[in-house]
Amino acid sequence: MSFPPQQIVSGERHLTLRYDVVEADVTRVREIVESTGFFHPPEVDVAVELVEERLRRGDASGYFFAFVELEGMAIGYSCYGPIACTASSYDVYWIAVHRDEQKNGIGRWLMTLTEQLIRSREGRRIYVETSGRPDYLPTRSFYERCEYVKAAELPEFYGDGDSKVIYLKVL
Repeated sequence: MSFPPQQIVSGERHLTLRYDVVEADVTRVREIVESTGFFHPPEVDVAVELVEERLRRGDASGYFFAFVELEGMAIGYSCYGPIACTASSYDVYWIAVHRDEQKNGIGRWLMTLTEQLIRSREGRRIYVETSGRPDYLPTRSFYERCEYVKAAELPEFYGDGDSKVIYLKVL
């Protein structure tokens, strides 16, 4: 299923929404994820690897993207995909907005769009995972504002004092 790029007006700004992945996204996703200040270098590498996998394998990769652009530059993106061996469950692997563009509602809007894209693929349950560390409280609060509910917490998952928190939204 392919979606054409769309033009969107947000206040005074004209944003473009695109769904295809291009080679320049390898570098830009790294910049976006690094700018947030939340992720360790190996985590940033994983975000980039998903872009590279999508470029190599297309839909067969199981990774789908939505990019928000301002003046031709990606300022935020989401990456999602179906969970293997489930009937209609999806993961949102990444949702990130460049630090310079945060607090403008782009993240929430991008999450709503991602949910619509998942619904269009007949997805019914969406899972997102994040850290339980105190510095991730804004991330967890974001998911809760987007009406995700905490479904599970796995203690010490990422390391000492760093649990994995799993959120769920039923569409």
